[in-house]
Amino acid sequence: MSTPLIDDLRAIVGASHVLTQGDLSAWEQDWRKRARGKALAVVRPGSTDEVARVVQACAAAGTSIVAQGGNTGLAVGSVPDGSGTQVVLSLTRLNAIREIDAANLTVTVEAGCVLQALQEAAEKAGFLFPLSLAAEGSCTIGGNLATNAGGTQVVRYGNARELCLGLEVVTAQGEVWHGTSGLRKDNTGYDLRDLLVGSEGTLGIITAATMKLYPLPAAQLTAWAAVPSLDHAVTLLGLAHRQLGAGLTGFEVMGQFALSLVGRHMPQLRVPFLGDEATPYCVLLENSDSESEDHARARFEALLESAFEDGCVTDAVIAENLTQAHQLWHIRESIPLAQAEEGLNIKHDISIGVSRIPAFVAETDALLQKEIAGVRLVNFGHLGDGNLHYNVQAPVDGDAKAFLREQEERVNTLVYDQVEKFGGSFSAEHGIGELKVHKLEKHKSPVALGMMRAIKGALDPHNLLNPGRVLRA
Repeated sequence: MSTPLIDDLRAIVGASHVLTQGDLSAWEQDWRKRARGKALAVVRPGSTDEVARVVQACAAAGTSIVAQGGNTGLAVGSVPDGSGTQVVLSLTRLNAIREIDAANLTVTVEAGCVLQALQEAAEKAGFLFPLSLAAEGSCTIGGNLATNAGGTQVVRYGNARELCLGLEVVTAQGEVWHGTSGLRKDNTGYDLRDLLVGSEGTLGIITAATMKLYPLPAAQLTAWAAVPSLDHAVTLLGLAHRQLGAGLTGFEVMGQFALSLVGRHMPQLRVPFLGDEATPYCVLLENSDSESEDHARARFEALLESAFEDGCVTDAVIAENLTQAHQLWHIRESIPLAQAEEGLNIKHDISIGVSRIPAFVAETDALLQKEIAGVRLVNFGHLGDGNLHYNVQAPVDGDAKAFLREQEERVNTLVYDQVEKFGGSFSAEHGIGELKVHKLEKHKSPVALGMMRAIKGALDPHNLLNPGRVLRA
């Protein structure tokens, strides 16, 4: 294929980095295989300057751009539409770690750097980069920031936004904003960093970022606890906050049915307390401590003793070493894979105030089971920060494809209306993408939507950056 724009793009990044033929499914199909688009071209720039020049060329041609990192998003936000007219801008060649500033406790990293590579580089330098999620071997830091990713340690360190001190961004006009100073205090006007984080490539293209680092913990302990109800899990969370303080870095909750899927499809994983009818939920909690391991273990054991006395824990195991801890976390992270093995399902990424979660789950479970006989509920997630993956599986022996096709909108409406009733959010960490645009219009206030549209119009007046994502085109 040769057009004036394609020729310009080849001149900017090199012919080998402009893909127009062959199998482009790695860039055109989303992670969950819910959508498959068609790109005019996949362009792989190797520097921020090349990104800027690509954007300038596309802007001159009136061609829209879909920025893409590891393409691990769950809301159909990083693949092209079916028109064959959009350029996919793959940032995976921008993968350098530019600088680790030990005194400032920061790392400046390019957008295409894989999250796990950043974690490993930080650890090698004697630091912790705490963002951690199941796709960390494939997702990139630019995508993490574009979606404001959460993960398993938000309870202590916050989302990607809280970990970011500065950005380098290419605007819709092809200009470069150099904002990677790494300052912790900078009150010179509007906070553009926080505006760009979470904007899903609709306001600018993140090419690099300066992120916070932390000292490596001296001790890290993990426990798996059986709890008799979600109310008891919330009570345990309160105890953990009081007794561990900032040492509490992870607090995950997993329903017994969710764990049963892991046991069924991944029998090599030994799931604690699996099948115990007195254990409807299990909790995975992690404590990181700057003190010695003996000190940390004593505090951890004291917490569990208090929990036993209060009746909010009926049984528990503490990992004896890092290998066992990784095995416990692997069980938790295998729930989505096991659910996929069980069949197509309806996924929800919701957040509710922690104190309201037990009532939300009880009421919504009852409503769904009343509306759809035999429906199965896969409930797990980051209870420590109020984020649940409240997923819905087809009835046993049901046609999963037909269930998804016929029931998804009905189930989503019921769940999201319940979320709104309980004062929550229907998108906690996965973003809006294309999948949830119509839900944003329903559940976001008209005032907020008006402000968002004004920002989009000001920064991207020709709607060239990821059109139709977050806001309707």
